[in-house]
Parts: sequence; structure tokens; C-alpha cells
Amino acid sequence: MLKFLAATIALSALLLTPRADAAELPWVARSNENAGLLLQLLAKYSPESASQLGVDGFDEAIVDLTRDQYELQKADLAKAIAEYRLRLAAETDPQVRQDLQILIGAAQDTMSSNDLNQHYFFPYIDVTALIFGTVQQTLDPRIPPARQQTIVARLQKYAGLAKGYQPIADLARQRTLERMQADATLLGPYRGEVEQKLNDFPTLLAGIKDLLARSKVKGWQASYAKLERQLTDYNAWLKDTILPKARTDHRLPPAVYADNLHQFGVDIPPEELIAKALTSFAEIRNQMNITAGLIAKQRDFADADYRAVLRRLKQEQIPAERVMPLYRERLGLIEAAVREHHLVTLPGRAASIRLATQAENAQQPAPHMSPPRLIGNTGEYGEFVLTTGMPPDASGKQLVFDDFSHQAATWTLTAHEARPGHELQFAKMIEAGVSTARAVFAFNSVNVEGWALYAEAEMQPYEPLDGQLFALQARAQRAARAFLDPMVNLGQVTPEDVKSFLMDEVGLSAGMATQEMQRYVFRMPGQATSYFYGYQRLMETREAAELALRGKFDRMAFNDFVLAQGLLPPKLLRKSVMEEFVPARKAP
Repeated sequence: MLKFLAATIALSALLLTPRADAAELPWVARSNENAGLLLQLLAKYSPESASQLGVDGFDEAIVDLTRDQYELQKADLAKAIAEYRLRLAAETDPQVRQDLQILIGAAQDTMSSNDLNQHYFFPYIDVTALIFGTVQQTLDPRIPPARQQTIVARLQKYAGLAKGYQPIADLARQRTLERMQADATLLGPYRGEVEQKLNDFPTLLAGIKDLLARSKVKGWQASYAKLERQLTDYNAWLKDTILPKARTDHRLPPAVYADNLHQFGVDIPPEELIAKALTSFAEIRNQMNITAGLIAKQRDFADADYRAVLRRLKQEQIPAERVMPLYRERLGLIEAAVREHHLVTLPGRAASIRLATQAENAQQPAPHMSPPRLIGNTGEYGEFVLTTGMPPDASGKQLVFDDFSHQAATWTLTAHEARPGHELQFAKMIEAGVSTARAVFAFNSVNVEGWALYAEAEMQPYEPLDGQLFALQARAQRAARAFLDPMVNLGQVTPEDVKSFLMDEVGLSAGMATQEMQRYVFRMPGQATSYFYGYQRLMETREAAELALRGKFDRMAFNDFVLAQGLLPPKLLRKSVMEEFVPARKAP
């Protein structure tokens, strides 16, 4: 698959393109024609990802594992880059030119990542997770019923029941063995990752069946029964063949980790990032102690240390039946504060919040935003999905979170995932419309997550003291990520050190600290740094705008402008702010 594009979608694919009924500017239409080249390549090598985006014509297609695709894909990307350079030389519109440069950069980044993977690793394919993700995306209630029915054709192909198709589990095994036999020096996956995937298998398999059974789709049973046996055999093979060959050292080759940081938008060396984050963590910890002291005095707590106050407040757990109503109440209070203090323009419709299923807990343990279709969107919006814990291990033990189900935490998490964070970020792009290049191919985790952390900071002054303390805790967690993630990948701390630090110094539960550690070590090494770095870069841009405008600076206008830019990386966003927003506000 196209590593960068597929990762973009899998991450949260925090991307959106215009609604089908939205007015499209002429330059946007021209830019979108250019983006079609890369969309077609995505559809060729990862049709499941393309249909998730909303690209028409690929709802029944599946990834081709009948042969190694590396050389073919590399040649196709090189052709696309050459074509884009020809178009860039002939283009005069500055916005279309910028988008062409974005497209060239995205294709080049994909090639470099693919080259590194080919050089260092043999393929490790989690087929169960692939199928679960496809079923979940296709049967999403926001997807029209006719498109949901296409999952039957895909299941038949995955199971090898469709004419001309072999079972995908068999093909995945063949591709892995092929590369292992071709080069005995290639690295395997990290042992902890394989063990976690094997542990998650029963939960994901049950999740596939549950999604199908609860849907209105007809004719899936025979394919599922076949797949159930095939996936069970495949995971047994992973345990017997791949687990013994898995590497015991979690660290990635330095070039691969550096590429991960680049793809997520971090453009400074790991050592500089660590230094910035360590300093920031110390400053935030000081603020936490000040706020905790005020709370202790207010509530007559004996121990005013921030760790002790966090523990006391986390004891105020919300009854299960009150969790969703309370989050919706918090959303209403946050929206009222946003309007009262003129922070950003809000839509008139309600945001969506729901609890995660057990399978979703296994697939993505942290609370997150589930995006709607990203192309051809006809009014579907994102959902804030609240996770409840890690899936049970082999013994049946489950690490349940207590981090999000208490009174004080509801404020900042709602601000991050719903409004004025991700849900608003997505909604603005749906309703205003941005080019595909800016919404999809300029995707940058630094910019996306930077906005959500910035949204938390915007709301913090208007929250009660306990809410403010957990807003600071969340910011401290993001700073900790930005030094723990690179440090564990550089071998400066162990995974066990990471988990204990997050529990002892940040105040996370065992379950939350475990999934955080896994995130740095094997789920998404490098990505967790993007929150802290994105927040810093966005705050730098805002302060530069405030300095230039002084009394003419308008916070709501600035925030609305930032959201209207799509998912631009920090450098391009800074350029737009200083060259468009600032001069417009200075004008008499």
C-alpha cells in the first residue's frame, strides 16, 4: 500500500474534502483534477483506503497481494511526479501551483518510506485488522445502504470464494515468506506487537461478526464462516512462524524513525524535540501544582501535591449510565462559553459522541474522532468515540481506564475531540470546502493534533478549577509524549520506564499508560510527538500574528481563518497567516 496515504487515512484520517453540494471555486476544481492522479494510485494499491475516502468505483475491490507491488508502485509514483512537474512548469495560478508542490511532496514522501520498508523489513500483515477495518468502514451507519451491501463482494474475495481470487490469508503468508527467503537479513516486527495482535485477534474476529450481524446486509454468512477458519489458521501460523522470528529490540532503525517523524510533520531533530519537551513538562508541572493547591484549599484536601489531587479527583467516577449524558452536557457548556467569549464560529447542529465497542477498543484504545467519508461527502460528520479500556488479555484480565469517566476530565477531552477541537475542524472543511491536495495530501499530524491541543488551551480559562487541572494534565501528557517517544526509540529509556513515568508523574491509569507505551513502541512510533510540536508551532504563528497586528488582532477571526485553510502543515499555515490574514486585518 501507499504507506503515507494509507497511514494518513488510518490515523484518524483527520481529513475532509468539500460536500458534494458545496460550491467549488474554479482553482479548487483545477487542483482536484491534478490530485486525481494520486487518488487513482491509491485506489490501485489500496482500494479499501480509496473507498473509505469516498473515491467512486472501488467499493468491491480489495488489495492485490498476488505479487510484490514495490517496484510497480515505485514506477507509478515516479511517472506521477514527472507529470506533476510538467504541469507545475505550465501553471500560473499561485494556489494551484502550491497544491502541485504538495502533491509532488506527498508522492516523494511515499516513495522514500516505501524504500526504507523494503530495505529493512519483511512484510508483516495483520489480515484480521485489515478486514475488521474494512467491514467497520463499510457498515458505518453514515454510509448509504447500497454501499454497505458491497461488503459481501469484498468478503467473498477475501475468502477466495469469488472467481479468480485466492484467500487473502494465504496470499499474505506467501508475500511474507517470499521476502524472508529472498533476504535473511530483513527485520521482522517487534515481538510485543505480534503478541498484542495475537491477543486482540478473538476480539476483532468477534467484532467483524457483530458488525455484520447488526447490519442489514444480506448474504455474508458463508464468506464469514470461511474467513473465520482462514483467519484462525493464519493467526496460528503467525504464532508458530512469525513470533519466533520477531525482533526482541523494539527500536526502529534510526532512518526509519526519522522518516516517521518527518511523515507526521516534525521537522526538527529528535534531540531538539526532547529538549523542548522536557522544559515544557517542567513548566506545566509547576502550573499543575499551583492549580492543585487551589483545589486542595477549596475542597479541604490534606495533600496539595498535584499527583495526590489528581488521584482524589479521579475517584469521582461517573456511573456508566451517566457518562454519555454528562459528556453531552459538557459539550453544551463549552459551546456556550465559545459563543460568549467569541472564540470561534460554531455550526448550528449538534456534535456526535458515542462509546466504543470492545473491538474498537482493541483497534484503537485511545479516545478518537471517527471521520466520515472524505470525498463526495453529502453532509456526514465525524463522531467522537470514547474508549473504555484495553481488550482482555489471554487470561481474561482487562485494563480499564479511569481517565475519562470522572467529572473533571470531561471538559478538556470534549474540547479536544468535539468542539472546538477535531469535530469542528472536520465540520469547517466539509462546509467550506478545501482542495483535495490541502485536505488529503497536505495532511500533517502536527497540524491536525496541534489544533486540537490548541482548542484545549483556548477553553481552559473558562473551565472550573478541576477541569483546568486536567487540561494541564493533558498538556503535560503531550509534552511527556514528545520526549518519551523519541527517547524510547533511541534506547535512552525502556518501555517499562515509559509506563511507570506516565503513571507516577502524569497520573495515567495502568490501562492508559499501557496503550500510550504501545503507541510509542509499535502502534505508531513518532506520531505521539505531533500534539506537542503542533501546538507549539500553532502558538508561534498566533503570537507572530498578534505581534504584527497588536490592537487589531481578533481571536475569532484568527481561529476561523486557521480552520478555513484545511490541513496545511505549519510552514504553509504560517505563510498564509502572515501573507493573507495579517495584511487583511491591517487594511483600513
